[in-house]
Amino acid sequence: MIVSRVMGLADPRSYGSGNPGATNVLRTGHQAAAGLTLALDALKGFVPVWLVVTFGERWGLGDGAAALVGLAAFLGHLWPVFFRFHGGKGVATAAGVLFGFNPWLGLASLATWVIIAVFFRYASLASIVAAAFAVVYQLLIWGGGSIAFSVIVMSLLLVWRHERNIRKLLAGTESRLGARAQAAAPVPDAAHRRRAAHRPKAHK
Repeated sequence: MIVSRVMGLADPRSYGSGNPGATNVLRTGHQAAAGLTLALDALKGFVPVWLVVTFGERWGLGDGAAALVGLAAFLGHLWPVFFRFHGGKGVATAAGVLFGFNPWLGLASLATWVIIAVFFRYASLASIVAAAFAVVYQLLIWGGGSIAFSVIVMSLLLVWRHERNIRKLLAGTESRLGARAQAAAPVPDAAHRRRAAHRPKAHK
């Protein structure tokens, strides 16, 4: 949302999926804005985790603290206080958190996303599959613990945030990568809903 505002683009919540993330910003055709959105969303997850992993030991902060910090960054992206709790789906931020936890885990999950996206051209499908495989990679290669718990919670929330996309995929109406944006359906505010509820109904 900040990148779109600075670069003179429409609010990403007003078109396409209504999601303020890089995939939806790409639907404007402005690749630089989409790339910058992707990078900043990923850094939002990576930087706090990296700081704990790199400097936390001297303060007695271990994997448990890193796991909580990563999860907090992810939750803050899903429900940002400064944008009335209307955030993105968390894909880029989750990827940044995974890279902060373990660069190999991040690379494996990213490779999974790229493979699915290239073959099927659905960003949502790629995100869902990558989220599921991130859990598998973590548990099979690096084991359980607090980091695994954080990865599992993020993956479940990420899949849940894609619930609408899953329904579209099943119906065959999901937009492919690079598709042009259409105006998003407006979300009525509380005042509008109250007025509609008290509006007299027309008699037949």
